Amino acid sequence: MARRNDSFVCQNCGAHYGRWQGRCDACGEWNTIAEEGAERPIAPGRAPRKGRRFALEPLSGETQDAPRLASGIAEFDRVTGGGFVRGSVLLLGGDPGIGKSTLLIQVAATLARAKERAAYISGEEAVAQVRLRAERLGLAGAPVELAAETSVEDIIATLSEGATPRLVIIDSIQTMWTDMVDSAPGTVTQVRGAAQTLIRFAKRSGAAVILVGHVTKDGQIAGPRVVEHMVDAVLSFEGEGSNQFRILRAVKNRFGPTDEIGVFEMTGSGLREVANPSELFLSERDLGSPGTAVFAGIEGSRPLLVEMQALVAPTSLGTPRRAVVGWDQSRLSMVLAVLEAHCGVRLSGHDVYLNVAGGLRIQEPAADLAAAAALVSSLANAPLAADAVFFGEVSLSGAVRPVAQTAARLKEAQKLGFARAIMPEASRAEGEGTLTLETVGSLSTLVADIAARGKRPARPERRAANE
Repeated sequence: MARRNDSFVCQNCGAHYGRWQGRCDACGEWNTIAEEGAERPIAPGRAPRKGRRFALEPLSGETQDAPRLASGIAEFDRVTGGGFVRGSVLLLGGDPGIGKSTLLIQVAATLARAKERAAYISGEEAVAQVRLRAERLGLAGAPVELAAETSVEDIIATLSEGATPRLVIIDSIQTMWTDMVDSAPGTVTQVRGAAQTLIRFAKRSGAAVILVGHVTKDGQIAGPRVVEHMVDAVLSFEGEGSNQFRILRAVKNRFGPTDEIGVFEMTGSGLREVANPSELFLSERDLGSPGTAVFAGIEGSRPLLVEMQALVAPTSLGTPRRAVVGWDQSRLSMVLAVLEAHCGVRLSGHDVYLNVAGGLRIQEPAADLAAAAALVSSLANAPLAADAVFFGEVSLSGAVRPVAQTAARLKEAQKLGFARAIMPEASRAEGEGTLTLETVGSLSTLVADIAARGKRPARPERRAANE
């Protein structure tokens, strides 16, 4: 019986079609369906291969932690969970020009200088181009094995000679191709086949392999999603091209946490680790300006202080704008609805802009209180206290709910010179003996306190109606 013979595959999601069409029904993207070579059918009359027997083991037994190899870069090891696990495969994605190749050549050079065999295989640049980058970073003397090759079979045959490499970097997986698939490099079938071959090599040899992946315009790693399920860890390198900060985040990690982040600063000599990111994120904040609030957050096990900036301005459009950078759009909509329903803050005639300074993306709900304070501060033209931090989750009823790791947030704020903390009332017991605590039980209490100090009322529409 012949195998499935679909010859048109969506290059965005991997959906198969029997004929070409302009729009993919699975992902909704246009002009992503391309013709690919059909998979080879099973030869007629050929007997199926008999399966080999393998031993089954009980669930109970002696277990050992997987041996790890530290990369030598503390921020990178923090995200991976302590270093590279032998035989693991990592997929690193990020926007073009964000610094993926720079980070990986620094990792490879650090391991090579520690007498470990590290290989860097580039499918996008020539050897001379990679050498130029290494010279600019001051890494030309590191004994990294370098090659420009795209054939997966040739790469594996070359790396199998001699001692097993401890780290292999493939830059990038979209440029690799394998003889087992009759498709052009970069297609869904080739990316899946090349990744599967490299994963088998990693598991068999024990070498740690890093695959660099391109991303789509939505920030998702290009190619079939099955590749993300096949690898052991998926790392995302985030940041704005105009901003010097870069955030390394684990989206998936079988051998470590997925809520840790690593912070780097892009300099002329490469990426530099940021040991105290809170100090850098707050180094250029606007003191005494309305619409700014300092949020005491937690990223994994690390407390992090960032500035949240808000701008509320009257709109001339029929539908006011709601723009947010670094925070969840739906979370902003929820906070605006709570402010209007329970606090009497009318924002239906205003454009709302919210930004997390420094290019960091916040995911925890503890930022609700800081976002609400910044919004009301901008609307009422009331600057918030420069020595205060905010954190707390806002419920749909307007109550301020407690959040986890209150003591760590307050300790970080105290270390950076803050004197007050506006926090949930239920978390007072965890923060005793540190800063001056100002607890709030409902969002309306905070709104009334900010509006009372403002230079204009927080509800201009209601005042105009009364007049």
